[in-house]
Amino acid sequence: MRRMIAAAGALMLMISGALAAQVEGEIKQLNTDEMTITLDDGKTYKLPAEMDVSALSEGVVVAIAYDTNDGVNQITDMFIP
Repeated sequence: MRRMIAAAGALMLMISGALAAQVEGEIKQLNTDEMTITLDDGKTYKLPAEMDVSALSEGVVVAIAYDTNDGVNQITDMFIP
């Protein structure tokens, strides 16, 4: 029974990860106070609090994975091609 519960929990984690959306675009605005970036699609995405933003600036192209919670696009992964 415990194995079934553990398996169900693992399945839920995999499914929640699969629900993440992805987007690629150019940073049009970087707000280090709010820890947000706005891409050329006009949408704003929240950076993780622990992220080092020194490699980010306006004009940089990024590929991100994000989840939307309570209307906030929270970045879960970022790649700078």
